[in-house]
Amino acid sequence: MARKLASDTMLFTVTAALIGFGLVMVWSASTALAEEKYDSAHHFLVRQLVCAGVGLAALLATLRFDYRRLRGRGVVAALLLLATFLLILVLFLPTVNESRRWIRVMGLSFQPSELAKLAVVLFLASHIARREERVNELFTSVFPAFLVLGWFSFLISIERDIGTALTLAVTGCVMLTLAGVRLRYFAVFGAVALASLYQMIVLAAYRRERLSAFINPWADAQGSGYHIIQSLIAVGTGGVTGVGLTDGRQKLFYLPYAWSDFIYAVIGEELGLVGALLTVGAFLLFLWRGLRTAFRAPDRFGMFLAGGLTLSIVLQAFINISIVLGLLPPKGIPLPFVSAGGSSLVLSMAAVGVVLNVSQHAD
Repeated sequence: MARKLASDTMLFTVTAALIGFGLVMVWSASTALAEEKYDSAHHFLVRQLVCAGVGLAALLATLRFDYRRLRGRGVVAALLLLATFLLILVLFLPTVNESRRWIRVMGLSFQPSELAKLAVVLFLASHIARREERVNELFTSVFPAFLVLGWFSFLISIERDIGTALTLAVTGCVMLTLAGVRLRYFAVFGAVALASLYQMIVLAAYRRERLSAFINPWADAQGSGYHIIQSLIAVGTGGVTGVGLTDGRQKLFYLPYAWSDFIYAVIGEELGLVGALLTVGAFLLFLWRGLRTAFRAPDRFGMFLAGGLTLSIVLQAFINISIVLGLLPPKGIPLPFVSAGGSSLVLSMAAVGVVLNVSQHAD
């Protein structure tokens, strides 16, 4: 067994840098709205600082907890059942922004889909490690993996959160591909997934509108195309070096959700192409260090756990950036570590703690 080493300093540093950068951008993007709605320009910043503190505690806890103890069947089953219960519970709660994604208790909110991502990655890592060379056995290996992946993707999608469902499905499929699952099994899973996605688009008018807005946002510039048009205006206004931190105009009640889902547009406007590319570069550096930890893990479970968690964070980041730039249809999905949002920040930091934990035992 590999000896315990120091955690990956560079991975921790880039995570801390993204969180610190996110605090600055949340403050810059939210002051006008916070002053208007809450009579305090620092409302969203204070909330994000509190969530960052809770996230730091979660990171330190998962860093000190030996990741190999997470492999137990009881731990995996408990996390899957808890995530399932919360995802079903949220369907019976009041809607927020026409979606059922959040559980609100005493002024605090929690998004169960963030927990589901961790649960599924943990299950797949444990499942792959247990099956070893029998990963292509249909009923004992392939079917359970795709069943869990499909189940959670379905539950998240009916909450009107296609972006997170897509992140989860792609992350799981990449993990199974690297484990050696034959491509013909993905053809069946992909056909079912595409048929389900098509049905969801056909049956939901708002999804058809979003797809139309993605194809031609100017056809309904004040309606379904409004988000993407305002986002592109913000990014285009920034030019190479930006208009200056705090000097952006689109966040002044033009760009919706400037402090959360569309914060990358504020980065593009205020810090320009330079700031936008540095943000992408930070996530690429995060990806490199996370995958480096995975490939150096002392066991198969650690490899797939670190790799899956890293992929889920980076994939979500690039989906968010693609939406802001008009490369994907608009969906509500935060930019990890940067967007305002407690569930995403806390659980992403907990995931980083697990990856750092694996790096302590790397060869």
